[in-house]
Amino acid sequence: MNLLQVEQLAAGWRRPAHRPVSFALARGEILALAGPNGAGKSTLLAALAGSGARIFSGDIRRAPNLRIGFQTQHLPPVAGIPLSGAELLSLTGASPQGLPEPLAACLRRRLDKLSGGQRQYLALWSILQAPTDLLLLDEPGNHLDKAGLASLPSVLRARAARGTGIVLVSHDAELARACCDCLLRMEPCND
Repeated sequence: MNLLQVEQLAAGWRRPAHRPVSFALARGEILALAGPNGAGKSTLLAALAGSGARIFSGDIRRAPNLRIGFQTQHLPPVAGIPLSGAELLSLTGASPQGLPEPLAACLRRRLDKLSGGQRQYLALWSILQAPTDLLLLDEPGNHLDKAGLASLPSVLRARAARGTGIVLVSHDAELARACCDCLLRMEPCND
């Protein structure tokens, strides 16, 4: 059984953001969503996550009891919140096992004392390693340093090998080629 079955789906906020799309996603498969800015890629992820985007037409069928991890492009504000990197991973159920050494050293530090790139990578790691069946990732390479970006394809492939389905939005064609099984090109709705 597929984790997701999407048929002729058009999602948006006030009106459809993209032309209807159809696809199926199986366990262990990585799908990249491609297209120009404004093509509705992030909006589609929000609809798949059940996170507020309105469905104007079509259908989404999710596997029963599907556990979804959703990473957006925006990091939540952490100023003044005494939360450490280790506590963030604990809250999401993510394991620190395999965390790259430079980030492992950040686990004891408060999130509001880390650089933006360190916070981005820890937030991404907390989603990538959380106990989920489906990962929805919106530009996961944003703000990562060269080493983090270089390790991302192998981290995504390892997660998919454990049976997790992944839908990935990225403007980084090299990242998509390195880790995705298939590509869905999206077009904006110009109505």
